[in-house]
Amino acid sequence: MACPAQARMTAEAARFGVPVVALPIEFKTIAGFRALRRWLASQAPDVVNTHSSADSWLTGLACATLTNPPAIVRTRHISAPVSGNVFNRWLYRQAKGVVTTGESLRRHLLETLGLDPARVTSVPTGIDIERFAPADKTAGKIALGLDPQQEHLGIVATLRSWKGHLFLLDAFAQLKRPDIRLLIVGEGPMRGPIEEKIAALGIASHVTLAGQRSDPEHWLQAMDVFCLPSYANEGVPQAILQAMLCGLPIVTTPVGAILEAVSDNDTALIVPPKDASALAAAIGRLLDDRGLAAKLGAEARRIASADFSREAMLDRMEIVFKKACS
Repeated sequence: MACPAQARMTAEAARFGVPVVALPIEFKTIAGFRALRRWLASQAPDVVNTHSSADSWLTGLACATLTNPPAIVRTRHISAPVSGNVFNRWLYRQAKGVVTTGESLRRHLLETLGLDPARVTSVPTGIDIERFAPADKTAGKIALGLDPQQEHLGIVATLRSWKGHLFLLDAFAQLKRPDIRLLIVGEGPMRGPIEEKIAALGIASHVTLAGQRSDPEHWLQAMDVFCLPSYANEGVPQAILQAMLCGLPIVTTPVGAILEAVSDNDTALIVPPKDASALAAAIGRLLDDRGLAAKLGAEARRIASADFSREAMLDRMEIVFKKACS
């Protein structure tokens, strides 16, 4: 695995026993191009899988200058629009296979870039169904130092603007329920604005900022309701799938490929993006109607176990890689 030196994956690789090399590929630079080209030439892989803009461009250009380049598989994780300009068309057509994390993302690439449908595959991120599973909620809360008598609303997500944390805080304040605590699990560039919003709303005593955690399953298992109010860029979010596997009732938005994982009133409650009042109403409904919450959580667990397991993802990706190398 090749990553920028400061990337979290560079530090995490050793924990999984994956060899990793630090390369300057965070941005599109001549130094990054040269370093990646040298590394690909020395390693001579059969296939290379890219995951973001900078590494995809550097890999595409490097492979175009190698005598025996590896096959490229380009994975696109988010639903941000792709421009149909000549440069992007060239880049994506360099790839022997293109993978999206949702069918709506796949359709967008086909329509925008005119790609061969046979080379573009939707493969949602797979989740470990044993690690993410329902557990004793009271015991889980006690283990995390939370009040077992209190109900907990939660979100697990990188602190980015489009994840909708600020709208969730507005919704939480509108609930006006001192018996509920909000758990915000994750770290990111929006931490400062989130802390300022919490202070401005006067809800600091009812909010826990847990930061980046290596045990998100334990936090999910302690939650009573999960919320992901994203308003842009989503594929099929891992956090949604993790919450589903933990049997949680979910409130979310119809953004990106989220509706490929959940459906309104069957496995979640769906509200419009950037609508704090609708968000508060849906959260309140789940907190007040335990029967509905239990029904949604159980069905979410059933669907996620069948369609979004890690094993299913690995089987699909193996097919993509073998096809790219053939």
